Amino acid sequence: MESRLIELEAKMSFAEDLLDALNQTVFRQQEQIELLERQVRLLHEQIQTLRPDEERDPRDEIPPHY
Repeated sequence: MESRLIELEAKMSFAEDLLDALNQTVFRQQEQIELLERQVRLLHEQIQTLRPDEERDPRDEIPPHY
C-alpha cells in the first residue's frame, strides 16, 4: 500500500511540473501572439496610408499564372 502511495505522489509531482511548464509555454505564446497582432495592425495602418484613395479594380490585376 505504501509503495502505491509513493508512486501516486511521484506521478502527481510530475504532473504538477508538467502543468507549470505548459502554463509558462502558453503564457509566452500569448505574449508572442499579442506582439504579432500589434505588428500586423501597424502594417495594416501603414498600407492604408500608402494606398491611393481610389480602390483598384481586381479586373485590372494580372492573374498569378501570367
